[in-house]
Amino acid sequence: MSTANEVGGGREGLLASYDFLDATVQVIKRLRSEGFEEITAFAPFPEHHIEEALGYRASPVRLFTLAGGLTGAATGFAFTIFTSMDWPLVTGGKPIVAIPAYIIPVFEMTILFGAFATVIGVFWNMRMPDLKGDVVYDPEFSSGRFGVYVTAPSERMDTVRRILQEFEPSDLQDDPYGRAHG
Repeated sequence: MSTANEVGGGREGLLASYDFLDATVQVIKRLRSEGFEEITAFAPFPEHHIEEALGYRASPVRLFTLAGGLTGAATGFAFTIFTSMDWPLVTGGKPIVAIPAYIIPVFEMTILFGAFATVIGVFWNMRMPDLKGDVVYDPEFSSGRFGVYVTAPSERMDTVRRILQEFEPSDLQDDPYGRAHG
């Protein structure tokens, strides 16, 4: 039985370790300019230069929060208005549906639904749970070193290797099956 890599249509991966942030950012920019999109960066701390190089935009989680908040507000109004209409209590000639009295329940439902939607949005955008996880990793990424993992078709791995070596990595590891993205 032959694997996809033996047939020639498979994917492979390379992991390069760098001691400096500048080299990591430059190699990511260079890989993206050559058309490689399956890039994972490892850093010992959050770094906005790496995020910019990877092409990250504003987080879409805020849209989940907005949708959840609006849904919560609508639910709060619907719940309170339905309750007032189903069990009307006319006091002093005031209207049955009195919006000022509903502001507190509506606010609370807005916050509740917005918080739930935010949590769902975070997990959705993180693609959690990730049951297979990253296969290639270097523990040094937690203590000061930066890493770049690239998955590409087997026939383009020479280009990836050449680009990664141009920026003098301190370590270069092969992942012949491209498992971190596969």
